[in-house]
Amino acid sequence: MNMIDMHCDTIYEILEAKKRGEIISLRDGRLMVNLNKMKQGGYGVQNFALFVKQDERSSAFETVKELIATFQEEMRANSDLISQVTTADEILENQRAGKLSAFLTIEGGEALEGSVDKLRYLYEQGVRMMTLTWNYPNEIGFPNFKQGLDFYTPNLEDGLTETGINVVQEMEKLGMIIDVSHLSDAGFYDVLKYTKKPFVASHSNARAVSPWVRNLSDDMIVKLAKRGGVIGINFCADFLKGQRKSEIIETIGLMASKDSSAGFYDILCHTRHMANIGGVECIGIGSDFDGIPGYEGMPTPDTMPQLAEYLCKNGFHESEVDLIMHGNVMRLYREVLG
Repeated sequence: MNMIDMHCDTIYEILEAKKRGEIISLRDGRLMVNLNKMKQGGYGVQNFALFVKQDERSSAFETVKELIATFQEEMRANSDLISQVTTADEILENQRAGKLSAFLTIEGGEALEGSVDKLRYLYEQGVRMMTLTWNYPNEIGFPNFKQGLDFYTPNLEDGLTETGINVVQEMEKLGMIIDVSHLSDAGFYDVLKYTKKPFVASHSNARAVSPWVRNLSDDMIVKLAKRGGVIGINFCADFLKGQRKSEIIETIGLMASKDSSAGFYDILCHTRHMANIGGVECIGIGSDFDGIPGYEGMPTPDTMPQLAEYLCKNGFHESEVDLIMHGNVMRLYREVLG
């Protein structure tokens, strides 16, 4: 199947465990993502995010360097199964060799500490995508959570800073994917205004189905799709389930099988709505594994073939599911990474 997942927080969890004196292997460790599960699930690529938790740091840049070292250690220890890639052609080389591919990404632009030079350094380390913010403002811009963590009122006012505009334009020059998940609505439209290439929302869903501000409005879905971008369906229960779902099920026209697990059905709702609004070409997978709590019915890396089959049984053609599972992201890699 060559499944591509645009977002997980596994490297962060491995490093945090190491600090506690616990050794977790990427090969067969206890986390949501490990290489054995990925092989079972037909993976081709996993994007490994280097997550910077702003309220626990002394230097975000130094934290990212620690995370890079952890990532590199895992690549060396498991070089028989996986290797880092920076282009679509390198993914194909790994596939021919029977190996998994790992893209290195950043979650939280505070990692740059406001420096474009540090962005270039991270590019040299193989970082090929960056989520501009997490849940706090940084030198680049603002998240969609306002003061007091209001989960339902989007931030329509605070967008990219002047530094942020310089950063996204430099990312385009370098060939680094801009990721607007977590970013404010105002920031999304600034990215649209100040850039030209496709960009992604690596782990976000549809706000019309679940009205959390972490999800995208219909207008954002349409505009991202027209730009050629991709939205990674996030498996977080809060982002999947929402008070408005019952109001749009009839509009979506779903006839899901009654024995389906809740997680698969909720993913179907968002996927169908996005396909109706922006076309199937704008949809991918961005699980957020190891960054979200587990729940009954949640897909796991080894059950991705079952998710693909479920989508096929509930209205999507096999060719469309292939696009969702890997084709759309591979196309974007070719367009942006060069």
